[in-house]
Amino acid sequence: MHRGGMPCVERSFRVAVPLFLCFNPNDWLKGQERLTMAKKGSGTERLMEICERLCCELGYELCDAGFEKEPGGVYLRVYIDRDGGISLDDCEKYHRALQPMVEQMDYDFMEVCSPGIDRPLKREKDIRKNLGNRVEVRLYKAVDKQKSFTGLLRAMDRNAVVIDMDGEERSFPAQAVAQVRLVPDLSGLDENSGIEVSDVIDGEA
Repeated sequence: MHRGGMPCVERSFRVAVPLFLCFNPNDWLKGQERLTMAKKGSGTERLMEICERLCCELGYELCDAGFEKEPGGVYLRVYIDRDGGISLDDCEKYHRALQPMVEQMDYDFMEVCSPGIDRPLKREKDIRKNLGNRVEVRLYKAVDKQKSFTGLLRAMDRNAVVIDMDGEERSFPAQAVAQVRLVPDLSGLDENSGIEVSDVIDGEA
């Protein structure tokens, strides 16, 4: 609930997976001071520790957690998963358990959701599991007049990201890479499947 007492729980969806959103019960702090906690590595590291421990207790897998500054405020985002996928009930359960554990952290909104079928690859186990799968590599600055490259993931570590682009290997320095994200395989969703691609993206399938 908002500190003024008005209910503020909102449910929405991203790429066919559930998301749970709520206001932080802490007081609203303004200005640059709000960004300090979000930008401190120690704050993110502590959040990861808390989220990892809670995932172990509840039987989930932690995919990612951190603070992100957006026009509406600072978001505390947690991505969880498990075999068989994550439901809205799972997100709500995890959210309720996590909220009292992060009361002293500085944020405005909390989101707990599944990483989705187009999940970004950050953790070593996710990278190992998805070697050979199709990914999109997004760069901070354009190379050959483009900032996005798609291919099969061959290698990814702190030094470089290597993908196979139609039989040609392409390597990108890690410091030049903004994000590596899985490319959803929607080849099975054709005109005879009874499911529209837009329905999957919008979370209606």
